[in-house]
Amino acid sequence: MADPTPVIDDLRAESRELDLLVAELSPERWWLPTPAAGWTIAHQIAHLAWTDRSALLAVTDSDAFQPLVEKALAAPGSFVDEGAEEGAALPPAGLLATWRAGRTALGEALLQAPPGARFPWYGPPMSAASMATARLMETWAHGQDVADALSVVRPPTDRLRHVVRLGVRTRDFAYGVRGLAPPHEEFRVELRAPSGEVWAYGPEDAEQRVTGPALDFCLLVTRRAHRADLALTAEGPDADRWLGIAQAFAGPPGTGRPRERTERPAPEAGGPGEEDGR
Repeated sequence: MADPTPVIDDLRAESRELDLLVAELSPERWWLPTPAAGWTIAHQIAHLAWTDRSALLAVTDSDAFQPLVEKALAAPGSFVDEGAEEGAALPPAGLLATWRAGRTALGEALLQAPPGARFPWYGPPMSAASMATARLMETWAHGQDVADALSVVRPPTDRLRHVVRLGVRTRDFAYGVRGLAPPHEEFRVELRAPSGEVWAYGPEDAEQRVTGPALDFCLLVTRRAHRADLALTAEGPDADRWLGIAQAFAGPPGTGRPRERTERPAPEAGGPGEEDGR
């Protein structure tokens, strides 16, 4: 049984890092557009606050959470945007306070969850560790949207290991959400962490392989960058196809990001190697 404490600690750290990006913004800058069509910085933070609130209900009051599932089923194409729009209408100070309070309450609830407990969600039920991992993935991904809107380059951290693990584990889901049958065989995934460590998944002798920087893999599976702008290598036709459809989040894949070939700063010694660019 996985101890959720490490990922909850990393979720808190990821949230604090994003908080630092937005805390001192002028009210006008909260309305800067982000790469997500129709979403401003305010929408991005409002979405995180809305999802944290949903997760808190799922953990603490499953009966109160059920109407949210019914609303999602009734309007699958609009309920996420509606939640973001509602929160984005708040004054920035109020929205920031709402997000801070909600994420704090969720972290405490996850830490206090009984060992082995599973909570309802919009997909399969989730453990406390899985819920925290999903929230970290979303916080990092929507934080990337905010950083892009502000033209800020965020140094990657080894907190990305949680996003990587989720991206690997959701391989078959990416096929299923598109009505495709996943391959039967396991893939080998070897990714270079920001610290220089190699994160490896799957059998060493697998014929289908994916290699490259962990940051680029995370940008791919959260659909925050076009594959052509990333230094990921696929060996084998099935691995190549997966990189074209991979996603670590629930729901439809969306349109993804256009190809742009932006440059990143050169990595520091001991960090990702020369392939870490797009």
